[in-house]
Amino acid sequence: MKLLDIGKVVKASGVKASALRFYEQKGLIRSVSRHGLRRQYEPQVLQTLTLINLGRMAGLTLDEIATMFTNKRDLAIDRDMLQNKVDELAQTIKKLSLVKDTMQHVVTCPNEDHLACPSFQQLLKVVERFAAKEK
Repeated sequence: MKLLDIGKVVKASGVKASALRFYEQKGLIRSVSRHGLRRQYEPQVLQTLTLINLGRMAGLTLDEIATMFTNKRDLAIDRDMLQNKVDELAQTIKKLSLVKDTMQHVVTCPNEDHLACPSFQQLLKVVERFAAKEK
């Protein structure tokens, strides 16, 4: 098996060397040896980094991501935690979609006075109801 040095991992993954060292410190990845001063990684580290990036994109903390890997670097997914995150993401998507729709209306509305626009007023009511649900 051909090992990848830290420079190759950086180039292939787009993850900075400092982040790789931090992930190693957190136990998310591990180097298997050194060639001079350069850390060496197994090729599977690239897939692990992709999974870490996916978790970060989903809003998981590094500690939450770390719980999903076993000592052998296998996955041990906490489905309940992920379902909670899915629910949070769905709520965030709804909120952002509402914000986008409202802003898009403002951009395209021919009305000089947005507050006098019935469509804009309707959007404001939806925003108000959504905000009340979040409290």
